[in-house]
Amino acid sequence: MIFLARSVLFILSCSIVMSSYARPVIIPAPPQLAATAYFLMDTNTGRVLVEKNADMQLPPASMTKMMTSYIVSSEIERGSINPDDLVTISVKAWKKGGSKMFVREGTQVSIKDLLRGVIIQSGNDASIALAEHIAGSEAAFADIMNQQAALLGMTNTVFKNATGWPADGHISSVRDLAILGQALIKDFPEHYKLYSEKYFTYNGINQPNRNKLLFTDKSVDGIKTGHTEEAGFGLTASSERDGMRLVSVVTGTRSESARAAESQKLLSYGFRYYYTHKLYSKGDVVNTAVVWKGQQEEINIGLTNDIYLTVPRGSENDLQATVHIDEVIQAPIVQGQELGNVVVVLDEEELLNVPVIALASIEEAGIFSRMLDSVQLFFGGFFSTK
Repeated sequence: MIFLARSVLFILSCSIVMSSYARPVIIPAPPQLAATAYFLMDTNTGRVLVEKNADMQLPPASMTKMMTSYIVSSEIERGSINPDDLVTISVKAWKKGGSKMFVREGTQVSIKDLLRGVIIQSGNDASIALAEHIAGSEAAFADIMNQQAALLGMTNTVFKNATGWPADGHISSVRDLAILGQALIKDFPEHYKLYSEKYFTYNGINQPNRNKLLFTDKSVDGIKTGHTEEAGFGLTASSERDGMRLVSVVTGTRSESARAAESQKLLSYGFRYYYTHKLYSKGDVVNTAVVWKGQQEEINIGLTNDIYLTVPRGSENDLQATVHIDEVIQAPIVQGQELGNVVVVLDEEELLNVPVIALASIEEAGIFSRMLDSVQLFFGGFFSTK
């Protein structure tokens, strides 16, 4: 085998080629929405498809409750709390105005019911009750919310409370809310199922989910509405079709029906003109490489995770993937060790650049074999066979 520094064009299962005869893919301009700010993102790849005023700091209203529920789900997953644990309702929670679950002061309500009250009924009372149960006070819970926002990369967000009740400095952005929605879906898939529930009854009061898209679009399964006089009407929505999941955020629309209609425009545009393409699966062998001074002479190279790309529909066959492998690979090699990278390009735009890794470990050869390889490398190994 000739040992050279390699740049290998790897032909994928989707028959990736670059052709001078390929027809150009035409994507129309995204819709212009009647909203202050909006954002559309593919959750699998993180690719932003549409944005306007994406980083403008605006009041998130009850979309704040996505973070409240995120932290509750996180505490459940950690084992710090149990869904069947009972929470004693405080005077503060009971008295809070706005949208309510209608819990009563002094009663005990399970965490799983309160979580539904937050997600489905947008209950301010339920949000405060959970915040007090987890952190001791709503103010302390807001501090946890801000720490979690920082961990998620929500750089334009500051939370002052668990509900989204108007407060000076309580702000977020449509980009940050999309990041939060993406995290809910990926980090807590079982808990996320609650967001698709259309009704919840508590204390004899049946309330519908305020997300109208749940009732009109079968592919929509979340996430959260918001409304205050200052913020207008907002909605963070998510929809999955044929393995492609999008998150949209709109804020500053004029009505409940408007926020649903504008969100639907974004989602329809994304699904109509873009496609989530799976390039590799975790553990796929994308190439092999020569190993020096090892007990094996070759090693399989692959990736640590599934790799997806969001591309315009019709452009899948124009993707070009190039695998770059380190010039000299010497044992010992540890499974998972980075040995190069793979770059994917579409129409001269780099879409992906991720490491490739060793799919197995290789131990050093005996001293005699290592000495022979050392001599061969020293005297022109780059042009030698092995």
